[in-house]
Amino acid sequence: MSDWWYRNIIEPGKLPLLLALSSFVLTFLITRLITRLIRAGKGPFRNISGSGGVHIHHVVPGVVLSVIGGFGAVGSGSTGWWAGISAVLFGIGAGLVLDEFALILYLDDVYWTERGRKSTEAVVLTASLAGLLLCGFLPFGVNSLTDEEQHDRAALIVSVLVSLLFSLIALFKGKARMGVLGVLIPFVAFVAAVRLARPGSFWDEHLYARRPRARRRALRRAARHDARWAGPRRRLQDWLGGAPDQ
Repeated sequence: MSDWWYRNIIEPGKLPLLLALSSFVLTFLITRLITRLIRAGKGPFRNISGSGGVHIHHVVPGVVLSVIGGFGAVGSGSTGWWAGISAVLFGIGAGLVLDEFALILYLDDVYWTERGRKSTEAVVLTASLAGLLLCGFLPFGVNSLTDEEQHDRAALIVSVLVSLLFSLIALFKGKARMGVLGVLIPFVAFVAAVRLARPGSFWDEHLYARRPRARRRALRRAARHDARWAGPRRRLQDWLGGAPDQ
């Protein structure tokens, strides 16, 4: 076990990433637990108000901790005790910030509304990307190239550009999650790029305008997909972050 820990975590310099990811996930879970207790009126926790009765959202200390941790990590490098402390501070700050991602996105207190689900989605997506980085995935599939291909500058550039193109097409087709994950796993972006666009996406509005058959197929496929996965996705979000107010 100690040999695995050294070869896979310590030697590649991934300990700060592991600390940041762990503190990020733990902060989100603890924060959601506390806010759900406040919402239910249970326990000793209460909302924090500043002078004049202004409600202080936890995104505020989150931003402060993210700034401290981020600059501390940049200044300390990837080794040493300060790098670990900076990683933990950054993870805590990022967890607090993304827990209120919907507030930043909509510039409104939508924490317990349907739009507040965006915060849970942002946290899950961020944790997934950080987990993939921790497992050794590199952006645009560079880790899938052989040593000879990585030394061949032309092959490396072509691989990165093709992977980036697939991710951009996925975003234009309204598949943001797959497009972002495709940055680390190009096959995911490729699947999203070759399939039909989501209704209402940029691709749908501009490229399906004169292709009614493609638009009808896209609508039918989106309806089937949503009917199959909307329920499980909502139950997972409710389990992680709490159900929104009716």
